[in-house]
This record gives sequence, C-alpha cells and structure tokens, in this order.
Amino acid sequence: MFEIGNSLREARVRQGLGYPELELATKIRAKYLKALEDEEFSMLPGNTYVKGFLRTYADHLGLDGQLYVDEYASRFAAHELEEAPLRRPRPRTRQRTVERRAVLLALLGIAALAALVLLAWKFGGSNSPNSTPPALQTPPASLTLRGVGKGSYVVVRRNSASGPLLLQGTVEGGSRETLDGTRFYVFARSPGLLRVTLGGKAVALPSAKNLRVLVTPQRTTRLRG
Repeated sequence: MFEIGNSLREARVRQGLGYPELELATKIRAKYLKALEDEEFSMLPGNTYVKGFLRTYADHLGLDGQLYVDEYASRFAAHELEEAPLRRPRPRTRQRTVERRAVLLALLGIAALAALVLLAWKFGGSNSPNSTPPALQTPPASLTLRGVGKGSYVVVRRNSASGPLLLQGTVEGGSRETLDGTRFYVFARSPGLLRVTLGGKAVALPSAKNLRVLVTPQRTTRLRG
C-alpha cells in the first residue's frame, strides 16, 4: 500500500512541473490534478473518471499508471460501490425526444451555413477554379524547439519513430528549430534544456533523460525506450 496523492505530488515537484503545463499536456483540468494529489476523489465526476485520470497523470509523470488504478480500486472504489444507494433509472423518453430535435436543428443549421459559404465562394468573384473557400482554409501548424542553457541533442521524425527524419542534432541554447506538421516523434537527450511548442501551444516534457514522446495537438504521449 502506498499514498497515491503524495507520490503523484512528489513526482511532479521532482520534475519541476506546474499545473498549467500539465493541464495542457494531459488534457485534464488543473483542479482535478490537484484533487488527485490531495486524494479528494469525490471532486471528480465518478470512479471511471478517477481511474482514467489517475492512469493518464501517472503515466505522464513516468510512473506506472495501472499500479495507481489498482491501488485506488482496492482502497476506495470497492468501498464506494458498497455504500452507493440503488437508484431506479428514470424514464428518459421526453429527454431523448428533445435531444433528437436539438441534433436535427443543429444539422440543419450546419447544412445551411455550408450552403451559404459555397454560394458566397462561387459567386463572390473568385476567378480560380482550384481556389479553396477562405472559410474552409486551415492554418498550417508547426513544431518549434528552442534550446535553453547548453541545449539538447534531439531527433525528430514525422508521425512515428519510423517516420521520415526531419531533424537530428543539437538544438543549442538560444537557437530555434521550426518544423511544419501536427504529429511528431521526438527524442530528447536533455528535455529540461528545451522549450517546445506545437501550433503555438506549450508542450510539457517530463525531465527524464533520453526522453521519447509522441507529440500531437491532442496530447503528448511518453513512449517506452
């Protein structure tokens, strides 16, 4: 048996990570991360969320997420299940009818908006048959690595560890490397000496040596070496 909250907090403090950057990296709200560290599990929506958040948070800190889920289940989840009162499900026929109407109206609105955009593009004076409607253009994303102090040796590949090689070498302190795309495999020998952003948003990297991660707009996933 070990203390779930204290071990999570010690791992975070040891790596010098703050709640804002962890919220960006894990997609878990900062107040829930703090609740996990304080073992105030009642602040979370339910057992399923607690287990999912525990696994994600622990894995991101370089810990064994399944071990934390098992410890929570043995100490808290079974006890809460025994005490939870039985509730009879209430009829939801009317609620489902309202939800279906709302979905239908939303789809009709989207269809109407798409038609207006298409008409505006078609009759708005565009002379190029291959031009893309301005409202449908997606701004390109990019990965930026900036060296701090002595910098760090890095290897960056597109999409996965076996993808095309984009960058290999040392990002010196004060220098900057920018690579277009949205999904990258990144190896960093000294991640603490790098500042990384994707699409202008900060990417939080654990401070472990020889770090391997997969960086996407949705999350940063640590990979086993």
